[in-house]
Amino acid sequence: MSYVPHTDPDREAMLKTIGVKSVAELFADVPAKHRFPELDLPGPLSEPETWRELHDLAEANADASHYISFLGAGAYLHFSPPLISQLLLRGEFLTAYTPYQPEASQGTLQVIYEYQSMICALTGMDVANASHYDGATSLAEALIMAFNHFKEKRTKVIVSPAVHPHYRAVARTYTQGMGINIVGDDHLDRSLKDLLPLLDNNTSLFVAQYPDFFGNIEDLKAIAQKVHEAGALFCVVTNPVALGLLTPPAAFGADIVVGEGQPLGIPLSFGGPYLGFFATKKEYVRKMAGRLVGETVDANGKKGYVLTLATREQHIRREKATSNICTNQGLMAVAATIYLATLGKNGLRRVAELCYQRAHYAADQIDQIDGYAVNRSQTFFHEFTVKCPRSVEEINAKLFDDCGIIGGYDLGKEYPHLKDHMLICVTEMNSREDIEELVNALEEISQ
Repeated sequence: MSYVPHTDPDREAMLKTIGVKSVAELFADVPAKHRFPELDLPGPLSEPETWRELHDLAEANADASHYISFLGAGAYLHFSPPLISQLLLRGEFLTAYTPYQPEASQGTLQVIYEYQSMICALTGMDVANASHYDGATSLAEALIMAFNHFKEKRTKVIVSPAVHPHYRAVARTYTQGMGINIVGDDHLDRSLKDLLPLLDNNTSLFVAQYPDFFGNIEDLKAIAQKVHEAGALFCVVTNPVALGLLTPPAAFGADIVVGEGQPLGIPLSFGGPYLGFFATKKEYVRKMAGRLVGETVDANGKKGYVLTLATREQHIRREKATSNICTNQGLMAVAATIYLATLGKNGLRRVAELCYQRAHYAADQIDQIDGYAVNRSQTFFHEFTVKCPRSVEEINAKLFDDCGIIGGYDLGKEYPHLKDHMLICVTEMNSREDIEELVNALEEISQ
């Protein structure tokens, strides 16, 4: 492909203004052989031919619609009602850009208000924002909020090793250079009780996951009490679907609740875009990052929705801004709202019950296979740990190649002491037949 000059009055005026004679002169600093490379591209295709080519490429993916999947570890296969994708196509919603300006449509503001209300109902907290990029960044913002909460800065944050390893990594990346010292997960086999001696008057935040990364459910009330006795804030990372069945974090003393909203009707999508939710107590709202939509009435007494609180630096003085969150997953917040409104309270509970029951059925079956052992030291939700007779990598390769099954997560990658341990996830999308197929395959592999 070579550069072909042509006459354009506006362009000629621009070139004259900046003091060059041609567009080519703008690239003078680029070596000549690299300026306009010859591209070996295939010939043009018609629309049907292009569609067929893209379809064939898509079919090469090992996606969850073609394979039976038991992989979770933070991204979960749930049923997404077709209603969600249809409503998202409406012109009022089909943008992922943040509607942060005051003139944003009333429809968009109302949906965000409803989203916030639903997140508060799930978590039991007073306020929720809308929203963050994903669960990991919502946790990072919790660290920053806790750090900014204390007038006399507390620099220590205690994080359980049972918090998702990606969340912990992102939190460190986000807060580097701020003076925040993250401790607790330097020993990956520590329990929550092992972390309590680390509490002191320099601790700003204690972070636990519920259910934790391994799927286990622990009573956190006593932990929260100890954290508050030390004057620190307590943050809970949680799964919103699990909250359809479990006690909401506010009931046992959480000050901040964060997590990944992807399970709320958002497809796996090869890792994104996802949705980070963030909820807290009213007393901390002015230190919360993001936006808060409120309900009001206009001059004629009609109900309306407005940005009640926006702590981005574009809205307020930079020194008072809590976090410069720009474009976020507004469209994903709409998707989660439609999902929750479609299922309702009873529907979400039913989904959670199916996940719980099917996961426990799978665990019972796998536990009976020679060479495999399910960790039953704690109650679990829809993920559980299995000790395997050989490497997880080898087992997963055989499951995939021989049976068309996507196996569980290899815990040894992040937790060396859990070498040959697999984290298996079961949702309402895994039928009894799927589970039995997995069990039969694991039994055959162990022989």
